Amino acid sequence: MSVHKSIRTNNIIPFEGEAYYIENVLTPSQADYYFNILLLNVPWQHDEVIIFGKKYTTKRKVAWYGNQDYTYKYSNTVKTALAWTDEIFALKSYVESFCSTSFNSCLLNLYHDGNEGLGWHSDNEPELVKNGCIASLSLGAERIFKFKHKASKQVISISLKHGSLLLMQGSIQEYWKHQLPLTKKIITPRINLTFRNIISFEDK
Repeated sequence: MSVHKSIRTNNIIPFEGEAYYIENVLTPSQADYYFNILLLNVPWQHDEVIIFGKKYTTKRKVAWYGNQDYTYKYSNTVKTALAWTDEIFALKSYVESFCSTSFNSCLLNLYHDGNEGLGWHSDNEPELVKNGCIASLSLGAERIFKFKHKASKQVISISLKHGSLLLMQGSIQEYWKHQLPLTKKIITPRINLTFRNIISFEDK
């Protein structure tokens, strides 16, 4: 995959964390290709979460991949990683070139339209490397993404475009939450790949 020229932006988080947004890390044709491949070939499954003791099935669908059969627990549900596909591994290697980080796992999300999103949360599960980089590659419908500081409640919004990359690192998960808000304006699907690092048995 050839590297498409792009510019690393300044930190969009004003304090206590780091987030960098880069447009056009994939060309439009590359982004279209991977969107279609992933939409058709990933074994998407509805997510099941347990909130206050009750089990809910989410509208969005997910898939979890990794170097090993890592387990990942969030919202009181546990997932076991699938082996990399050629396409997801190629995207992982490509994304790594933008952040000087090697990732060992990836959580993929499929939002069928703007009626599906994620509420305020932080990616701070104990399985994740503390203060490590999480790289989110967006494909498909352009969606608004928001950060909110846990103490000051300051909100920062950004539009995640087709073929763009958002890097979150440092102490951002400790001090900020983020969400993908619902919107009736979006009627087409979005896929995002969130590359991350699970603490392996060798690291414990």
